[in-house]
Amino acid sequence: MSGKKILIVDDEAPIREMVTVALEMAGYDCMEAADAREAHSLIVDHKPDLILLDWMMPDISGIELARRLKRSELTSEIPIVMLTAKGEEDHKIQGLETGADDYITKPFSPRELAARLKAVLRRTGGFDSQGPIVIQGLELDPISHRVSIDGDPADIGPTEYRLLQFFLTHQERAYTRGQLLDQVWGGNVYVEERTVDVHIRRLRKALGGSYEGYVQTVRGTGYRFSTKV
Repeated sequence: MSGKKILIVDDEAPIREMVTVALEMAGYDCMEAADAREAHSLIVDHKPDLILLDWMMPDISGIELARRLKRSELTSEIPIVMLTAKGEEDHKIQGLETGADDYITKPFSPRELAARLKAVLRRTGGFDSQGPIVIQGLELDPISHRVSIDGDPADIGPTEYRLLQFFLTHQERAYTRGQLLDQVWGGNVYVEERTVDVHIRRLRKALGGSYEGYVQTVRGTGYRFSTKV
């Protein structure tokens, strides 16, 4: 992961400094922003490999900035890790539903932070060597990182993209939520199994029509991708 650019967005300078020192010792290049506006200009100019984003900030909150970044084609693929003092599960789920790839709750150890970021960067790397995968009118192209449905581009988040890619390359087999976490989220033990259900629901919504039925619930097990009813 050496040389990966990390943007640290937090309105508290001591937090930014502590995180920067820890991540630079782990081999990352760090940039800092004190608010969402400063962060956005750095993102546009420097395209970081990952954004470490504080939940609570003045003016534009971290969660709102995450939403804006995931809506923009230029920034939607940049992984986001939410940094928050809020430990309640509903806040974690809300963060993940905006498209954040992970969250870490303050206080945290620098070693834990570095490990979590490494896991996110590893699992968001994709499988760029594969050609397009086509199932009837559904096409996923790993090179351009795009999904199309019946010839039209699909609005699909980065986690749903990875989930769909895994399903398309592992059809007709049922997977437990734990197995999907290992395969799609990179074995990150900090992500709860309930998170899988959130992203399955979002994937089905993105596919829509007859295609959402391909993502099937297997009672007592988990999920599978199948074109068979």
